[in-house]
Amino acid sequence: MTNNKKIEMVKDFRERFQHKMTELNLQYNNVELYQQAFSHSSFINDFNMNRLEHNERLEFLGDAVLELTVSRYLFDKYPELPEGNLTKMRATIVCEPSLVIFAKKIRLNDLILLGKGEEKTGGRLRPSLVSDAFEAFVGALYLDQGLDSVWYFAERIIFPFVEADVLDGVVDFKTQFQEFVHQQNKGDVTYRLINEEGPAHHRLFTSEVILEDTAVAEGKGKTKKESEQKAAEKAYKTMKSKLSL
Repeated sequence: MTNNKKIEMVKDFRERFQHKMTELNLQYNNVELYQQAFSHSSFINDFNMNRLEHNERLEFLGDAVLELTVSRYLFDKYPELPEGNLTKMRATIVCEPSLVIFAKKIRLNDLILLGKGEEKTGGRLRPSLVSDAFEAFVGALYLDQGLDSVWYFAERIIFPFVEADVLDGVVDFKTQFQEFVHQQNKGDVTYRLINEEGPAHHRLFTSEVILEDTAVAEGKGKTKKESEQKAAEKAYKTMKSKLSL
């Protein structure tokens, strides 16, 4: 492709990037750094640019920054969970499927600079490519604005998904409670749906967790599964707290 085409694509990227950062309420200084974050190797190859100008180095950095940010969030939010559980939760958040969810939620994939062939074959929606661009963006944001800006971004884009249980299995309190009960020889755990209310498009379920024929906690949620998770979380935290007294 011609150099004029490259200039056109870069100009379009910078305009859309400026709009996106305003939308995200993020400041930036070095637009070239972010341009690199969204430059796929196919774009670099099409214009015979230096191969180090694509986003893989920033992706490498962004992965580490994301792990640190999410680790701190989980460490503070779940003080009762041991290291092994926190590691599993972090792995569920900082993984390709989850990063794609985050990126597509704010349409970061629209900013990716692709080569002609990659664009034609649907690269803009390819999970690995989208997740890599998300990590590279985080790496660029860290270099340009620091860790505080990354935290602010994560508070708006990543953490709400975890708190809303959008990422299936991020916090599996049913398993946590089952393991705790087993370790303490407390008996069998079962769940029972005790109420279901609201219109079909906005149901609210209430479930209780039963330990050896005794209801020990209730939980509410938009699905039966979520209500059971909430009940298990309440039971787990209550019993763990009593044990530590």
